[in-house]
Parts: sequence; C-alpha cells; structure tokens
Amino acid sequence: MASNRHFARIILMQSLYELSTRGGVDLSIIVERNIAQHDFEDNNQDFMRKIASGIVGHLEEIDKIIAIAAPEWPLSQIAQVDLSILRLAMFELLFDDEVPPKAVINEAVELGKAFGGENTSKFVNGVLGTVYRNSAKYQPEENEPEKPAAGAVKSEVAKTTKKTAKPNSAVRQNKKKKE
Repeated sequence: MASNRHFARIILMQSLYELSTRGGVDLSIIVERNIAQHDFEDNNQDFMRKIASGIVGHLEEIDKIIAIAAPEWPLSQIAQVDLSILRLAMFELLFDDEVPPKAVINEAVELGKAFGGENTSKFVNGVLGTVYRNSAKYQPEENEPEKPAAGAVKSEVAKTTKKTAKPNSAVRQNKKKKE
C-alpha cells in the first residue's frame, strides 16, 4: 500500500494532468476538489496545497529548466503525464527542502512506472538526474572541472537554478561528511 505522501503525490500529479487537459482552471480548485474526495490527514492536505501553490508560482522557471535538461524534447512534445510528473518533482527538487533530492527523484520514477508510458521512468530519471547533477543548489560553491559532455547543460541549469533555488545546506553538509 502506498504511503500517505506517495498517495498525495499521485493526486497532485493527476491534478496537474487534469489542469493540462482542461486549461482555464485554477490548479488550487482541482487540488481542493481532490482533497475533498479523499481522506487526507491535515499535514498531507497542507503538503498538497503548498506543492500546488509552489508549482504554479514557479511554473515558468520549472518549464525553462525542463527544456534545458531535455533539449531534444520541446515541452509541447512531452507526454502530459510525463510533464506533470516532471513539474511536480522539479518543484520539490529545486524549490522545497522537505524531501531529500534522491527520494524526490525515486518518487518521480515510481510515478512514471505506474502512470506513464514504457519509457517514462527512464526519461523522468534522466531529466531529474541531469538537473540534480548540474544544479547550483546541490553543487559545492568551489569551481570543479566540468565533464565536456555536461558543460553546456551544467552552465545553463546552474545559471537558472542559482537565481531561483536556495542552497540546500543539509545536502552540502552530508556531502562533506562522506568525503
């Protein structure tokens, strides 16, 4: 059985999908209707509202980062389920510090396996992994030598995320402990 948080993410992903297919509707209205239809604890209701509000508030930045991380896939060509999963995970990965980044990526991959097409989980893992590895939020401040293949993506993602995402000091501290 899925955890309450996992179930909340499923409902959020479905709400984002509904928003993409209906248009002209406020995401908060869809989320509130979905909360009312299910028996969520108060903390999960708050979580869902916070994430939905955050996605709406950062949607332009999220979409820009997805476009940079998946240059062969214009947003208009990404399946709506895949895009909904990416938007949800991208917000949690870059703009919310409640869940560790690898857990966010794993949750998104699991959503892809459950609701996406044959290659959704691989695509989602690739995009989120690229953003995670190249985000200013998760990289040490020191200049490290770049791998040639990742150079262009790294600089674009780092520029975009440095402007918008606050550093995750807990992740940095854990990295330093491991070294």
